[in-house]
Amino acid sequence: MRYAYAITAALLAGGAAATLSMQQPVGAQVAQNAGSTAHNPIGGPASFADLAARLEPAVVNISTTQRVKVPQQNNPFAGTPFDDLFKQFGGGGMPGGESDGNGKPVTREAMSLGSGFVISADGFIVTNNHVVSGGDPNDPSTKGATLESVTVTLSDHTEYKARIVGRDAAADLAVLKIEAPKPLPFVQFGDSTRTRVGDWVIAIGEPFALGGTVTAGIVSAIHRSITPSGGAYDRYIQTDAAINSGNSGGPMFDMAGNVVGINTAIYSPSGGSVGIGFAIPAEQAKPVVEVLMKGGHVRRGYLGVGIQPINDDIASALGLPKNHGEIVSRVEPGYAAAKAGIQQGDVIVKVNNIDVTPDESLSFIVSNLPIGSRVPIELIRHNQHITVTAIVAERPPESQLNALTGGGDDDSGDDSGNAPQSPQAKASSSALGLGLTALTPRIAQQLGIPATVRGVAIASVDPSSDAASNGLKRGDVILSINQAPTPTVAAASQIVADAQKAGRDTVLLLVQRGAQPGLYVGIKLQKK
Repeated sequence: MRYAYAITAALLAGGAAATLSMQQPVGAQVAQNAGSTAHNPIGGPASFADLAARLEPAVVNISTTQRVKVPQQNNPFAGTPFDDLFKQFGGGGMPGGESDGNGKPVTREAMSLGSGFVISADGFIVTNNHVVSGGDPNDPSTKGATLESVTVTLSDHTEYKARIVGRDAAADLAVLKIEAPKPLPFVQFGDSTRTRVGDWVIAIGEPFALGGTVTAGIVSAIHRSITPSGGAYDRYIQTDAAINSGNSGGPMFDMAGNVVGINTAIYSPSGGSVGIGFAIPAEQAKPVVEVLMKGGHVRRGYLGVGIQPINDDIASALGLPKNHGEIVSRVEPGYAAAKAGIQQGDVIVKVNNIDVTPDESLSFIVSNLPIGSRVPIELIRHNQHITVTAIVAERPPESQLNALTGGGDDDSGDDSGNAPQSPQAKASSSALGLGLTALTPRIAQQLGIPATVRGVAIASVDPSSDAASNGLKRGDVILSINQAPTPTVAAASQIVADAQKAGRDTVLLLVQRGAQPGLYVGIKLQKK
């Protein structure tokens, strides 16, 4: 990590600033740092010691105990003289699982650690949901773990058993409650909407269970999305303050001592801090926490669409500017979007007069709209701007949403005996870097594709093509190209040929894999 030292900058700029300012004509644009002088930045104290000493008592360690079922292993000695010996030692030393001596699966105890902070004198505590949920999302061996207990340890090492008052998986937030004999030190949320890139912040937590640990840094970015498709709460504050495993759920403070974020995630190829940490902004966390404290559940707006951001390839294929709007990959029947007439392939550019951008994603805008409100939605369909009106519904539970996305095999074969391709089909296949075949009922069955789906199957992929780079594989089904249906190989070939004649170097494919919903992929055409 490189640091720019202010002293050097001051020496270089000191004599030149006056000369440059005299040469600037009236009203001319000047450099962003013109006239800057070396000084201690506002809010940047010589030491964080006083602030840390005041805040640390309100930050807690959170540990959980869980029960994880260990899968039963096969007994390779069943029916042999070694069967009793194998059971006696529980399969010790054999890979694949554990048993209780009778071949039945056993459970083992697992623990997780995280951080949190007290928000009221009577013992309400905020943390991340993933800190107190069963199982570690990064450890497949703890899948399906059952949470048994939650323990909160204060800065003076006093321990309390905590109960979970409420939690919200979508926001990754949870509220706990402990019963202490006396009022507890607590902190309050600040106004994260005033947080700016470059502001000083400090993080306090329990990294690697090392007890109260204070780290300092600046705000590196705001409204940062850390998932490919974004989401209702995918707007994080990024910081270079060191955040490590165990910091999850701990507070990020501004220089006034207010909580402006909840440390939640890190980007790390190594597993340790590399100076890229993410915190849930207080503006998003506070309303959720207030609902959970009262034992309620958070209600969010919902349209009923699957969406994808407009990346470079999709923008090029559609002839639209990138990072403006999101494309509808699916429409759920019976929900608000379907009732409003929104269709697959529409590009939604504005909701309730708010532009859809990476900083203001469609999910974020809609989730914060009042349920039952009527909102205008501006979209682009076949290069035409259309405005529809939707009535915002309530977002279903996460389990129901997961069921809507379906599932399917990662890879599948195809039927043999493909019909010979025409010269045009061969040329188009070459341009895409794909070998295409008709989606017969037999192939559809083998690929796990519903019988009602119409498209063409991918029989082969040129490993040097852009299609391969975008993850397309043998067994995927192309439903449309440039938003025109592809019921046959000939139809797909004609669309590609028309795009080439029009001078387009990218086409937009709607691709389905197994029973999963279709996704849009922009593919660069290969040169002849």
